[in-house]
Amino acid sequence: MHLHLPAAFDPRLYLRPRRRGIASVNAEVRDGIVPAGDDIAQTADHTGGERPTRNYRTVALIIATAMFMENLDATVLATALPTMARDFGVRAPEMSIALTSYLLALAMFIPASGTMADRFGARRVFRAAIGLFVVGSLACGLSPSLEMMVAARFLQGIGGAMMMPVGRLVLLRSVAKRDMVSAMSWLIMPALIGPIVGPPVGGLIVTYLDWRWIFWLNLPIGVAGIVLVGRFIADVREDTPHKFDPLGFLLSGAALGCLLFGFEMASRPGEGRLAATLIATGAVFGLGYWRHARRTEHPILDLSLMRIPTFRLSVLGGSLARITQGAQPFLLPLMMQLAFGLTAAQSGAMTVASAIGSFGMKGVARRILKRFGFRNSLVVMGVAGTAAYACCGLFDPAWPLPAVFAVLVLSGFLMSFQFTAYNTIAYDEIAKDRMSAATSFYSTFQQLMLSLGICIGATALHVSMLWRGADAVAFPDFTFAFWTVTAISLTAIFVNARFDPQAGAELSGRVKS
Repeated sequence: MHLHLPAAFDPRLYLRPRRRGIASVNAEVRDGIVPAGDDIAQTADHTGGERPTRNYRTVALIIATAMFMENLDATVLATALPTMARDFGVRAPEMSIALTSYLLALAMFIPASGTMADRFGARRVFRAAIGLFVVGSLACGLSPSLEMMVAARFLQGIGGAMMMPVGRLVLLRSVAKRDMVSAMSWLIMPALIGPIVGPPVGGLIVTYLDWRWIFWLNLPIGVAGIVLVGRFIADVREDTPHKFDPLGFLLSGAALGCLLFGFEMASRPGEGRLAATLIATGAVFGLGYWRHARRTEHPILDLSLMRIPTFRLSVLGGSLARITQGAQPFLLPLMMQLAFGLTAAQSGAMTVASAIGSFGMKGVARRILKRFGFRNSLVVMGVAGTAAYACCGLFDPAWPLPAVFAVLVLSGFLMSFQFTAYNTIAYDEIAKDRMSAATSFYSTFQQLMLSLGICIGATALHVSMLWRGADAVAFPDFTFAFWTVTAISLTAIFVNARFDPQAGAELSGRVKS
């Protein structure tokens, strides 16, 4: 059924945020925050002569459904970790590997997503990615042990790594430019909803059902997605795709895998020798990839992008800040349930505060960046955001829960601003023909540092427990863990100070384009 509107009616007038870089929106989604810089990036309004895509809302909503499934799964799982640890017979901090294995798969396979879509067709790859995510979800729900859970989560991660980049590619290639603003507004809605509803949904499932339902909820959503993709998504692909870089894929995957699991093993008692071996092996593979990338025309991760000042500083500063962002969803639910003694449902209601803070920042970023610029804003807000999360290390039973909630809202607000700025300024000097390579590179480092944040948080808990000679985590351990990750993130101030004072002036609106 078609809705016939008057010729003079233009719905775009009612949905008119200035256009943002697609890479910026998707980068914020992967950071697990609410996209909040609607008016930051400004580009030309390309509407001339293109025929609108009639079903762009349908295409955007199908892709958004996959995003919602992925985001909801990630935020719900964090709330269930203590309960899962009891069922698997392991200590709660050891459950960090269930989060790390998923993020590791994202970091390893995101670089290959664009080439796969160009070679085999976006519809085929997107549908296969949803199917793989569903199979991984089923395996997670049936896992009898932590080892099986880790393998199933890695399988899930492979599907997740292909879903969102390929979904974005479908949208870019099947939606007319004049409809892109409206399409992106439909697409980012799950990023507004998922982090908010995830923690309380997870708490309710764990409290009143069984944690396995977290994964089984994905099954009907995924099956519906597969059917809809086959019916509505065009099989778009690049006419002359770049040749796949198999050696680079293997070297980068081996380097990332060894490094991350090395850091993960460092958080476990008696695994020091294995951790050191894995980290050393990862460094060797990383050196091998660096040598390979210098001799390859189209490497899977283009290291030459680091020569671009704003991109390099955004990667470095954002990577340090993401240490805290990665550790926070792991540490907070554990603290709420193991130290505060809250139920899973109560914990979910508390940890939703960070997402609410991120949502509240929507619309504020543009005004701050326009007034103070990227460099000054990142320096000041970086210190403030890190200090707010450091306050989580001061929590104890004497704190009233409303005060805890308020600190978490403020933390989410300030951290969300940082990533809005990083994810926008990163692409300020990137040429159009290198945008795909830049997005893959940036996305990979995002996932790497989020994973590293979990590893560092788990390691800090373990070190603190060893220092106290305790077998169970307590408030002093969480204090040490939060202060460790925030101390690392605080060093981003030295990177932020190196931005040119005029960097991103046109993006922020300080200079008229």
